[in-house]
Amino acid sequence: MTVDHKAAFWRDVVWLIILASVWGSSFAAIKIAVHTMPPMSLVAVRTAIALVVLYPIMWWRGARMPKDLPSWGIGFALGIFGITLPFFLIGWGEQRVESGLAAILMAVMPLTTIVLAHFFNEGDRFTLIKLIGVAVGFGGVIALIGPEALKGLGGDLLYQLGIAAGACCYAVNAVLTRNLGDVGTSSSTIGRATMVMLCGTILSVLMALVMDGPMAFLSADSDAWVATIYIGILPTGLATLIFFRLVEAQGASFISFVNYLNPVFGVFWSALILTEAVSLQSIAALTLILGGITIANIRRP
Repeated sequence: MTVDHKAAFWRDVVWLIILASVWGSSFAAIKIAVHTMPPMSLVAVRTAIALVVLYPIMWWRGARMPKDLPSWGIGFALGIFGITLPFFLIGWGEQRVESGLAAILMAVMPLTTIVLAHFFNEGDRFTLIKLIGVAVGFGGVIALIGPEALKGLGGDLLYQLGIAAGACCYAVNAVLTRNLGDVGTSSSTIGRATMVMLCGTILSVLMALVMDGPMAFLSADSDAWVATIYIGILPTGLATLIFFRLVEAQGASFISFVNYLNPVFGVFWSALILTEAVSLQSIAALTLILGGITIANIRRP
């Protein structure tokens, strides 16, 4: 790495940590929201709120959404694989799967991503160094959760497969997002992010109408609405801008490590909100995961 590349890389690592922190905070909010709001309705409402957040930002910055059909084709694919399907599958699966095992199941994303990126993203090829980095990062997840969480594998197989399928959706999403900037459009990152959120909102609203009915969201109580508004503004809306920027700057393999960092920040959020102690185990896990990110992104001169 050159000096400039190293500086850009570590700046993006900081953004990745911020993204993981924001996304890590969403799990507790989702637990609150789904008590009284059906899962698919939650997806529809949070994406609609995120769109309301993103569109004015795009307008204020003088940006625009893509106008070409190839971009909108990828946009709807991202709406499926990056929003509607994974949001629903992971929420549905966590009804029967412990959070520790869910974190391990979500950790299939980085390996899936580097394999897909090898075939579908130019300049993001599979290497032994990346595989080592993924293995080190996965070791950090195991160090955090504890190997005993693996004992639950196979218990509620269908729900576990749902979570793993959601993780694979995120892998497809990361690869497609990298390709979105290469389809001949001059739109900005915020324009592309807003387009994808619009596609996701259309799809999730239609799915919610079919699965839950048009008035299901009205059953939600005030706590569920506060949690849903938070999820829509920060983890779904503003975090999408960070996600797009990182994928376009560093590639799909790089962003995939956010799934290793999410459970770590789940622990740190618990420490902050519930005044629980941050253990040495958590610090060691974070160190391993950051080490894995660094190893996986070593580039030969």
